[in-house]
Amino acid sequence: MTAARPDLPLRHVLTLPTTGSAVRIARETAEEVLAEWGIGHRHQAVGPALLILSELVANSVRHAAALSPNVTVFYAAGPGAFAFAVHDRHPHRPPLPVPPGGTTGGGLETVAELTAALGGTAVVRSDPDGHGKSIRITLPL
Repeated sequence: MTAARPDLPLRHVLTLPTTGSAVRIARETAEEVLAEWGIGHRHQAVGPALLILSELVANSVRHAAALSPNVTVFYAAGPGAFAFAVHDRHPHRPPLPVPPGGTTGGGLETVAELTAALGGTAVVRSDPDGHGKSIRITLPL
């Protein structure tokens, strides 16, 4: 998501300490930027998008804080799409979408199910140095 996507010209970046308050702040920021971009909280994708975002940031806080003092959230939108990526510096790349019959824990299964139900995509990308990753979610609006 750090690479420019001309189809998603609206952008916002938020970097936070990898602490419990990061989940609330990332969610509140998403609500604010979506409203600024004209995507109201009543849109059918907003509630699930906020839950997906909360799960991803919570996973970074829970599992990556020891190796990643910060978590960065990239928000982007354009005609017909909203995307966000959660980046931390922990090297583990969770499988998304969740393999059939596989279990990754409740949070990532929820992320995969909600993303698929909305017709979106989930992609996990490692940092070039292999010491971090971004999980990018793209949802149609």
